[in-house]
Amino acid sequence: MNKEEWQKKGTGHRARLRDKFLERGADTFSDAEVLELLLSFGTPRTDCKEPAREALKKFGSLAAVLEAPGHALEQVRGIGPKNSFAVRFVQAVARRYLKQRLIGRQYLHSSRDVRDYLIHSMRDLPKEVFTVIFLDSSHAVIETVVMAEGTVNVNTVYPREIVKKSLEFNAAALIIAHNHPSGSLNPSPQDLELTKSLALLCAMMHISLLDHFIIGDGALSFADEGYMTAIHDEARSVLAGTATSGG
Repeated sequence: MNKEEWQKKGTGHRARLRDKFLERGADTFSDAEVLELLLSFGTPRTDCKEPAREALKKFGSLAAVLEAPGHALEQVRGIGPKNSFAVRFVQAVARRYLKQRLIGRQYLHSSRDVRDYLIHSMRDLPKEVFTVIFLDSSHAVIETVVMAEGTVNVNTVYPREIVKKSLEFNAAALIIAHNHPSGSLNPSPQDLELTKSLALLCAMMHISLLDHFIIGDGALSFADEGYMTAIHDEARSVLAGTATSGG
């Protein structure tokens, strides 16, 4: 098969994938087909089936491919700068869409959207990232901000900076989240210590810390697991003790 015949074959296959999407949606696609179509946005006249399969084999999942840096993607045979740009651009657009969809929506009515956004934006990242979602008095989302990158603990994430940012947004409540690159969803002692420190400071400033999510192979909610109840009880006890000793 010469180059012209190869390109014609690839074009016909992509047309069938486009028709399949228009008729039945992306849920009918395999991960390889999704990635193949994304790669073809960068090189529309090139057959991207094998590069898509190789990328999935190398990175292990579609999510991992989407989060991979450009230089790593380009190490896959058949993927060049144009292909990697297409993948990374689509990922960035999806992240922005999920974030903007949250703004103004009440957390209590859209907790699943919050979880989806956090999983999409933080899963498979190579380093830890600490994100804060700021909410108003009706628990509508004001903004989401990455407050720290790197090892997440009380020595690298400063609760006072989070409270300061809360005051700038006039936020009445917070949701915090960080990822575990290992994929583990188990809270570490440092995770618990950080949450306790922030909950105490927030309580002093009359700001509600609603939840702490850990993102890894899925998502864990401190509130759902019962951690937040114990943490808030401890904060109230400390504040009550302080008030008593001060009186």
